Amino acid sequence: MRWLELGWRDFTRAWPQSLAYGVVMAATMALVSGLAWLYGSYWFMLAMLGGFVFMAPVLCIGLYAISAQLERGQPVSLTRALRAGFRRYLGNEMIFSLVLLVLFMVWARAGAMVSIFFPMRGNPTFADLAVYLSVGSAIGAVFAVITFTISAFSLPMIMHRRVDAITAVVTSINAVLRNKLTLMIWLTIIVVGLAIGVATAFVGLAIILPVIGHAVWHGYLDTIDVSQFPRHDIGITAIPRGAQPPLTG
Repeated sequence: MRWLELGWRDFTRAWPQSLAYGVVMAATMALVSGLAWLYGSYWFMLAMLGGFVFMAPVLCIGLYAISAQLERGQPVSLTRALRAGFRRYLGNEMIFSLVLLVLFMVWARAGAMVSIFFPMRGNPTFADLAVYLSVGSAIGAVFAVITFTISAFSLPMIMHRRVDAITAVVTSINAVLRNKLTLMIWLTIIVVGLAIGVATAFVGLAIILPVIGHAVWHGYLDTIDVSQFPRHDIGITAIPRGAQPPLTG
């Protein structure tokens, strides 16, 4: 909850840039979902929303950069944030994006195979769909947890320190495994927030996405001890947090 509080603080301190970023992301999700519904089906629309869940860590890079500017006391510039977030670390981000894309493709294939559980008779009842929905949800949850584990703190670390994508992913996995309960609660908060955003016809995502993105940055600073890695020239020095130790030690 403290990460959310700090994320909200960053949002209010740089609300024009954060809100603009959130509006673009929410509008993009609404547009893609609408096209999927119009030219595909209800299930295809859900698949596209699932794809956004997989790619969300990459989409929030600009928000991490805004929080970095606030941390080092610089004037917030969305243009500079996007340039720093996407151009300067393009190589590592592309590797990371490729990993997420492969995960999404495997998830999509697994989701297609779940169709064997779909009832064959017409007008199936909810009881008939129970097995299909249960198996599909379980498979989706497994892939969502895997995605969250490798991406929880990877991209903020790539932006903050001179590390390659593999080191960042391994560090993120290690942090999640050492703090399972805390990070599972955090994952639940993210899922609930995104669900509320979608339930409000994507309008709420314009605020929820930026707050979560900023909160992820503060979660990274609290959780990962990166003192052994050299800092980027445009990186930040974390604001002292009093006597609060990193969760992973």
